[in-house]
Amino acid sequence: MGCMRALICIIFPPLAVIDRGCGTFVIVLALTLAGWVPGVIAALILNYMAVKD
Repeated sequence: MGCMRALICIIFPPLAVIDRGCGTFVIVLALTLAGWVPGVIAALILNYMAVKD
């Protein structure tokens, strides 16, 4: 995961996972709407997992 994507994860989490699929985007969007911190954590984890695979 690059520095720019990590920064996008922190600023606007759903935008960082938009290329992972519609379901992932909706889940991260819901978490972000419920609270900014859960959305950021989910986006960071999903992007980190995508790099490892």
